[in-house]
Amino acid sequence: MRALWGLVLLAGCAAKAPLPEVPVPLRNPTVQVASQADATLDRLQGDWIVLQGAGMPAGSRLRIDGQGVQVNGTRLSFVPEGYGRFRLGEQAVWVHWLDADNRTAALGDPAGGRVWIMDRGGKPAERLAAAREILEWYGYDLSRMEAK
Repeated sequence: MRALWGLVLLAGCAAKAPLPEVPVPLRNPTVQVASQADATLDRLQGDWIVLQGAGMPAGSRLRIDGQGVQVNGTRLSFVPEGYGRFRLGEQAVWVHWLDADNRTAALGDPAGGRVWIMDRGGKPAERLAAAREILEWYGYDLSRMEAK
């Protein structure tokens, strides 16, 4: 019985995930999805701010480097898997769109666990509209994204 209580106490003390979990998928799984093949780690490296997101809070600050990604000061692995596809911690994250000048990017978990648009260019008006259009095309529910 003591062992059972010990497990219950340990479970209660477990660290929470650095990113919020989304209970209902954010993407329609019947819609085809793709990643942008030329979206590489080199193109994503640097500082970003999340403009809109679900499962990645708007206003979050990301720093991507060769060691992983820092999200609001918490370090997570960010492993390239080729063709615009990465592993963020234990979750797949695909770059669905990255503008030609590497200023705005739309990323999401193809299983629907999270989605976000991040920017580092300052005034992304047309780029933000393009990112939203791509995410909607790939079946993400944009009404569930919060804005900064």
